Amino acid sequence: MTAATPTETVQRLFPLLAQGKTAEAAALFAAAVDFSIPHPPGIPWVPEVDSAAGMRTFFELLGEHVQAKELDVHQVVAEGDDVVIFGRMRSEVKRTGRDIDTAFALHTTVQDGRITRYHLYEDTRAVAEAYFAD
Repeated sequence: MTAATPTETVQRLFPLLAQGKTAEAAALFAAAVDFSIPHPPGIPWVPEVDSAAGMRTFFELLGEHVQAKELDVHQVVAEGDDVVIFGRMRSEVKRTGRDIDTAFALHTTVQDGRITRYHLYEDTRAVAEAYFAD
């Protein structure tokens, strides 16, 4: 059996999250994780993360506050250990019932079969508008 490629490792993440398997999703990450999601202050589902355990906390908080509706991957670009996924996602903020509809780019790095970098870029204005009441 051959080891999974970095792209295969990263692509395992989305189905696990869709099934609510946060422990299994977090198991894809290394002990130390370089995590970044620029976000407006006050968004409760983006904690400080630096480990696989922190990724599990992030995924659990995300599930508490946001309901995923659609995820469309448009392109996957891989070079060496780096995998960048471009797409569009739509989800509902449970507190407000408003949707976040945004293009995204997810930059990951996989080393020794585990994800060591998770940098997500999305429309922070769309996030703020969906979460904060007028």
